[in-house]
Amino acid sequence: MSRPPVRDDLAALTGYHSPQVDVAVRLNTNEAPEPPPPEFSRAVAAAAMAIPWHRYPDRAALELRTAIAKLYDLGPEHVFCANGSNEVLQTLLLTFAGPGRTTLTFEPTYALHSHLSRITGSEPVAVDRRDDFSLDVDAALDAVRSIRPSVTFLCSPNNPTGLVEPVPTIRSVLAAVAEVDGLLVVDEAYGEFAPHSAVELLVEETPLVVTKTYSKTWAMAGARLGYLLGPAWLVEQLELVVLPYHLDALKQAAGLAALRFVDSMSARVAGIVEERGRIQAALTELGAEVWPSGSNFLLFRPPRPADEVWQALVDRSILVRNTASWQHLDGCLRVTVGTAEENRRFLAAMADILEDR
Repeated sequence: MSRPPVRDDLAALTGYHSPQVDVAVRLNTNEAPEPPPPEFSRAVAAAAMAIPWHRYPDRAALELRTAIAKLYDLGPEHVFCANGSNEVLQTLLLTFAGPGRTTLTFEPTYALHSHLSRITGSEPVAVDRRDDFSLDVDAALDAVRSIRPSVTFLCSPNNPTGLVEPVPTIRSVLAAVAEVDGLLVVDEAYGEFAPHSAVELLVEETPLVVTKTYSKTWAMAGARLGYLLGPAWLVEQLELVVLPYHLDALKQAAGLAALRFVDSMSARVAGIVEERGRIQAALTELGAEVWPSGSNFLLFRPPRPADEVWQALVDRSILVRNTASWQHLDGCLRVTVGTAEENRRFLAAMADILEDR
C-alpha cells in the first residue's frame, strides 16, 4: 500500500527541536528558572472547578484579551491570543504571507520565523547581520525595498544572540516596510527582560505588530499561551483565519490568573536580570567572549572548543544549548539564566573545565 506524499516544498524540511538530556541542571531552553507563586496554581485550580466543560470556550477570549490590553493601555480589539507565540506567528503568516509571497529575516535569529514561513508556503529570504550580530540598518532597508517582503521579522531581544534592537532601528525598518505595503513583526518573546519595547511604536494605521509569550516572563511554558499587540484592523483579519475555539477554557483561565501576580512577575524578571549580569561578568573573567543580552540567556564563545565544553558540562549534569554548528555561531554556546544555585553550579563547572585548558 502506498503512502500519500507530503507537499513537495516540505519533503526535505526538518522539524524544530530542542534536544533534551537527563541532567540535574537544565539551562538550554530559555524557560523561567522557577514556577509562578503557589497562589497562581490555587487560582487556576479554582477556575478549573468553575468551567462548564460541556460548553465551548469563549471563542473571542474577550476577558483574557481585555485583561492583557490593560497592561499596555490598549483595548481588547488590539490583542490576539493563541497557543503560544508560535501559533501567533503562524496565524500571521497564514493571513499575510503564504504561497507566492516572501518573508524576510536577519540572521542569526529565531529559527521558527523561517521554518513557519516554509510551512505556510511562503518563501523565506535571509539577510546576514554584522559579525557582532548587530543589524546593518542600511543593508536591512535595501533588502526590504528590493525584496518587498510581505512579512519582515525583527526579534528583539534577538534569539539566540540576546541583542536588543534600538528603537530608531525599528522605526527605520518599519518605515521601509510600510513603503512596500508589508508587515513588520517585532518578536518580543523576551521583551520584559529588555530596557525598551516596540509597543511604544504601535499606531492604528501602522503595519506593526509586537508578539509576546507567557512562557518566559510569566513562567508558564507549560501552558502554551502567547499573544500579539497590533492594529484593530489586523486583529480582525487574524480572527478570520484562526481555527474556531482554538484557545481552550482552562488556558484562558490560566492566562487571567497570571495577571493577578504582576508584582511577582516583575520581581522574578528583576532577579533574572541581576543573575544575568553576574553570569556575564564571570564568563568574561574566565576568558569567554560574551555578547550583551537583553533576554534571560547569554550567548558566549568559550576559549576552548564549544563541543568539548558542552560535553564536559553534560558530564557534570549541566545542559546548555550547543549552537556551535549553527550558521554564523561557530564555537558558541547559549546558557539560560537559572536559579542562583543552578547558575553557581554552571559557573563552578565552567571554571573547572577551563582550568584544564
